[in-house]
Amino acid sequence: MAPQLPPLKIGPLTLASPVLLAPMAGYTDLPFRLCLRAYGRLGMAYTELINPHSLLRGKGRRRAQVLATAAEDAPLGWQIYGSDVAMLCEAARALEGQGAPLIDLNMGCPERKISGGGAGAGWLRTPAAAVSAAARVRAAVKIPVTVKLRLGWDATALVAAGMVPGLEDAGVAAVTVHGRTRAQAYTGAADLEAIRCCVAAARGMPVIGNGDIVSVASARQMLALTGCAGLMVGRGALARPWLIREIARDLAGELAEPFDERAERIAFLWRHLDRMLAFYGSEGGVRLFRKWIPQYVRALVPHRRDLPALFQIEDEAALREALAELAGSRGN
Repeated sequence: MAPQLPPLKIGPLTLASPVLLAPMAGYTDLPFRLCLRAYGRLGMAYTELINPHSLLRGKGRRRAQVLATAAEDAPLGWQIYGSDVAMLCEAARALEGQGAPLIDLNMGCPERKISGGGAGAGWLRTPAAAVSAAARVRAAVKIPVTVKLRLGWDATALVAAGMVPGLEDAGVAAVTVHGRTRAQAYTGAADLEAIRCCVAAARGMPVIGNGDIVSVASARQMLALTGCAGLMVGRGALARPWLIREIARDLAGELAEPFDERAERIAFLWRHLDRMLAFYGSEGGVRLFRKWIPQYVRALVPHRRDLPALFQIEDEAALREALAELAGSRGN
């Protein structure tokens, strides 16, 4: 039996499920969020990372696409990143004014172009400044502010657990901890003991566990070994979009139902493609869908040899034809 969790409360928000979808740049756009929400049981999804400069000063189609949402895309957390605290505060106020129910500060992104400039995981090199920044953003808005962290910049300075009390004192409503350092990026295994230390450091603020949740079994392990208040699923939901529903059902004590993963993956592929084409247009939708091809290829035809050719497709009809062949084949 899976551990039973009380309802996950983040500030005044009580979520229907303690299982959340992580913000992932380039992936958790509106089309994917809506496709995944159709399975139900999702406590909250998050936007892609939002650059305050783009939000406040930018123009153009890409900005509008990143900020796009819909009535059925709720509840939705809005994640912002940056090293300029004044801009973070201004961005948080702007999003609050547009109806955002929650602001999440990214203090964990390991990408060099972000963390190298002091944003994302770059904040972990100066934990006191990170806590101060979170406090200023929290004071700038009336809606809940949460923070997503990694364990530290590298293994020599695991600062997350030490930051938790300060973030709680600052009024942060919840902290999500990815159990890796910035130096690890996405390699190695998530350190569940380090996440447990973060949970232990909190006096009442919920700590959400993130990292290596790829199955019901790994979700159970995260809960059992860390005592976290909720789960955030990232790359596992890209590979198996129904995973959040499976985990939430398990946490509710519901028995697993017979499920044809291949058939559902193919059905999801077509729903996903249709939503992307409708949202981005034919040309943009084809171009952006190409990054999803490896996810489907790995599951449907893991030994396919002509994968590079699929990345060159620019025409909607040609993409549909290639995907139809992909879905109809069980390998070469």
